[in-house]
Amino acid sequence: MEHVPVLLEAAVDALNVHEDGIYVDATFGRGGHSRCILERLGPSGRLIALDADPDAIAAGRAAFDDPRLELAQRNFGDLGSVVAERVPAGRVNGILMDLGLSSPQLDQPERGFSFRDDGPLDMRMDPSRGPSAAEWLAQIDEAGLAQVLKTLGEERFARRIARAIVRSRDEHAIRGTAELAAIIERAVPVGRGPGARIHPATRSFQAIRIAVNAELEALDAALAAVVDALAPGGRLVVISFHSLEDRRVKQVIRAASRPPAASRRAPSAPDFRPRLRSIGKLVRPADAEVKANPRARSARMRVAERVELVDAGGSV
Repeated sequence: MEHVPVLLEAAVDALNVHEDGIYVDATFGRGGHSRCILERLGPSGRLIALDADPDAIAAGRAAFDDPRLELAQRNFGDLGSVVAERVPAGRVNGILMDLGLSSPQLDQPERGFSFRDDGPLDMRMDPSRGPSAAEWLAQIDEAGLAQVLKTLGEERFARRIARAIVRSRDEHAIRGTAELAAIIERAVPVGRGPGARIHPATRSFQAIRIAVNAELEALDAALAAVVDALAPGGRLVVISFHSLEDRRVKQVIRAASRPPAASRRAPSAPDFRPRLRSIGKLVRPADAEVKANPRARSARMRVAERVELVDAGGSV
């Protein structure tokens, strides 16, 4: 299936692209957002695009012949170092992060992200780095697995599923996506099976993928680098698909835009100077987009703008 970028126009509109600006697409995917950004850039504009997936980078190099675009096979958690290697501090005019998987990743059984078709249990964004999902499942203990499923997948039956996986693992290694999905489905009580709105293995697969790729840690690292990278007036646009991701984005924007709450130890924050300001409200896809692209249904977008620092005397 061809990848359809979520909230394409809304996200690129929110970046407020300047013709001569410098922009970062921290999660290139198949280049849908990047293509739209390039259409709005002038001849002197620059776009730096990151992706950990070698297939995404290879597809990008084959599809784009544009000197304004620089592709880097790097995890978006490396945002700070990638930008520092290429752009002076505080010079980036916009950063876009789309935290969802691309359709090619989901549609290729050999990548192991989906259980729709059987494939090896891999799930790595970069298949050359770190343990695969199969190797990760072979090492983690039952309590740790239950905690991952509960925390990262918000799975009600985390303990039951973890117990079933460990029992099966003790008999033989779990190597395929269909086998893992079947184990999970059998562990979930009747009424949460095939007749439910989503397959009972969906949340567990999501949790395992997030853990295998350390996605929340990468997001934390990327968000920590945003403020220093952005120029005054530069925009941060983040599209997330999971409440844990969205919560992190919201907290970072809030911490950089509002003084901390007063307490007995710290009754006020007189020296606080905002570094970001939230732009607009939380954005969700319209019903028409969800109907055309069901994978957009859980997307949510937040936008913030870099505030120009002013000292106490009023000068920049």
